[in-house]
Amino acid sequence: MDLKDIRTDYKWGALDEDKVCINPIDQFKKWFSEYTSLDTLDSTAMTVSTVGKDLIPHSRIVLLKEIIDNCFVFYTNYNSTKGKNIAENENVSLLFFWPEMERQIRVVGKAKRLSEELSTSYFNKRPFESRVSAIVSPQSSVIPSRTFLEEKVFAFLAENPDEKQPLKKPENWGGIAVEPVSVEFWQGRISRLHDRLRFTRVANSWKIERLAP
Repeated sequence: MDLKDIRTDYKWGALDEDKVCINPIDQFKKWFSEYTSLDTLDSTAMTVSTVGKDLIPHSRIVLLKEIIDNCFVFYTNYNSTKGKNIAENENVSLLFFWPEMERQIRVVGKAKRLSEELSTSYFNKRPFESRVSAIVSPQSSVIPSRTFLEEKVFAFLAENPDEKQPLKKPENWGGIAVEPVSVEFWQGRISRLHDRLRFTRVANSWKIERLAP
C-alpha cells in the first residue's frame, strides 16, 4: 500500500461565517450535539497537549467531562505528566477530531485546577471501580509489573469491600478547567478547500476570522 495514494474527498457540509454562533462555546455545543446524535464511540474523546519546563510537548487522549463557565473540563491525577506540565505551564491545547462528520475543533487555552468542591462532587459520582483506580494508581509513574498494580487494587478492596461506602477523593486528583483564548472550527470540503473559522478572544467578545486551508 502506498500511503500517498490514499485519498478522501470531504462532502459532509460547509462552514459559513453568517451561520455560526458568535460565541465558540455555543458553536462547540451545537456541533457536539450533532456529533453525539450519530452515536459514535467515545464521542467526548479529545487530545490534550501540554508542555512543561523542558519544552517537550506531550499529547494524549482524555475524555471531556463537563463545560463549566465556558471552560472545557477533564479529570486527572495532578502528579501525572499532564498534571505536572500544567503546574509548570498553564498553556495547553485541545483537539477534537470527528471524522464521521469531517470536522475538527482546535482549542488553545489556559489550564487551571478546578475547585476541590467541584472535583469532589464529580469524584463521588464516578463508578466504584473508577474511584478505586484513582486512589491506588500512581498515574504516569514507572511500576514493576501489571501484577503490582492489581495487587494494590486487591489490597484496597480487601480493606474496603463495601461498594456503597464513601471513598475519600485523593488530594492529588481532580479537575482541570481549560479556558479558551482561541477556538478553530475545521470543516472538510471538496478538493482540499477546507473551511476554517477561528474565534479569538478580544476583551469580552470574540473575533471571527477565516483561515486559508
